[in-house]
Amino acid sequence: PNNPNNPNNLPCFTLSQSAKLLAERKISSQELVQISLNKIQKLDSGFKNSNSLNSFITLCDPEDLLAQAQLIDQERFKNKNKNLNNNIIDLSGIPIAQKDLFCTQGIKTSCGSKILDNFVAPYDATIIKKSKQAGLIMMGKTNMDEFAMGSSGENSFYGPSKNPWNLSYSPGGSSSGSASAVAAGLVSAATGSDTGGSIRQPASFSGITGIKPTYGRVSRYGMVAFASSLDQAGPMAKTAEDCALLLNILAGHDVLDSTSSRQPLENYTANLNKNIKNLKIGLPKQFFGPGIDPEIKNKIQDSLKIFESLGAEFIEVDLPHNDLAISAYYLIAPAEASSNLSRFDGVRFGYRCENPKDLKDLYERSRSEGFGEEVKRRILIGTYVLSQGYFEAYYLKAQKIRRLISEDFQKVFNQVDVIMGPTCPSTAFKIGEKIHDPLALYQSDANTVAVNLAGLPGLSMPVGFSEALKLPIGLQIIGPHFSESLLLNTAHQFQLNTNFHLQMPPGFGELFHE
Repeated sequence: PNNPNNPNNLPCFTLSQSAKLLAERKISSQELVQISLNKIQKLDSGFKNSNSLNSFITLCDPEDLLAQAQLIDQERFKNKNKNLNNNIIDLSGIPIAQKDLFCTQGIKTSCGSKILDNFVAPYDATIIKKSKQAGLIMMGKTNMDEFAMGSSGENSFYGPSKNPWNLSYSPGGSSSGSASAVAAGLVSAATGSDTGGSIRQPASFSGITGIKPTYGRVSRYGMVAFASSLDQAGPMAKTAEDCALLLNILAGHDVLDSTSSRQPLENYTANLNKNIKNLKIGLPKQFFGPGIDPEIKNKIQDSLKIFESLGAEFIEVDLPHNDLAISAYYLIAPAEASSNLSRFDGVRFGYRCENPKDLKDLYERSRSEGFGEEVKRRILIGTYVLSQGYFEAYYLKAQKIRRLISEDFQKVFNQVDVIMGPTCPSTAFKIGEKIHDPLALYQSDANTVAVNLAGLPGLSMPVGFSEALKLPIGLQIIGPHFSESLLLNTAHQFQLNTNFHLQMPPGFGELFHE
């Protein structure tokens, strides 16, 4: 279906469009799955192929996928006269992708790491279980920075994913494969995880929409942990509407996750069409400082004019401790990673070194050979800041800063409804450009990590492209705890009046719908 708002008139199957076509019997689930399989075969043949996106680590068996789709088609045909609640949109039979840190029964869950290259999960993560119950068809598990540690996708044992807007550039990280697959149209939507910006930053780099929900809104059960107090799963898709549809499936309390919130659920699609007249938008001066690319700043200012035309109001606000967020994050997150990754020791599961001399040698060589450089770096930092004599000087001080950052947001939300600013200080960078400069890579999360430290929801959506290279630029919207519905509605109203989210990378549009 061609959207008239799309200037190139490129056919684009979003989740909502696919659901509508399935409901109207204009396409079958088997056809959708076959289209997705064809695109993946054509565009995702692994890292060794220079033209491949390398967005998937593991692909599901095509015959099994088509068999699942056939059963769903038969069930839909049997229930064709069934009266459904108008508020419920049936997404069964639509292909999606899952980030490769969600345990999936019978399928490899690698976390992008050599140490888990042979690990097949014996159970489903809650996110996987809910997706299956909704009838979504998982095409495969997507590539990612090892154990979600990185901002470029280059830390994967399986090689970096590539940005479909320019194959020489990073799609962002750590949810690199999910962002690349959605941006290129291999699937309509995918799941990601966000510990310090790993949904929002790749969404910005790849020109898609992604939302990190409030901490505890989506279950972490079965999600391999990086930093347990910061990790949060969420949806990535072309549009805010699609993110709302997927979040309706993923969100909710889970008795298997002690950090899962009991806050009542909303129907995230029910409030998408509210006008945003008199919406108070906070603009933190820290988000528009000297570290932001001037071109990005100009595009954000242009997008703010759209919100102004829709009746929103702007208030300059202050987040005085935001500049300390990167420092606090890179003490707290590695400390938690040091603890969480201690279970990967070569004894119970995962990679084991050959012919260990003794238990100490088994531990040392299994971990040294199995973990990549960035993971080792963060384990060492985390172990150091938790050690006797340094705990108070580093880790405890970082936790105090975390509290101050959270209080800053609370004060601002007493004045405004949402906060806006650039998702990232720059557009996507070249693969290999920053891999040997970890501090430069860490700065790509300068505007995102504070949201995780405070446990708030944050959304990124495309608002334009750089002039020279035509790389996507993302706007971040941050709200109070459990304001996902407000963020999605705000983004949706913008997308009803623009077409950035409908753009397809050059050379991929004609492959989107065959």
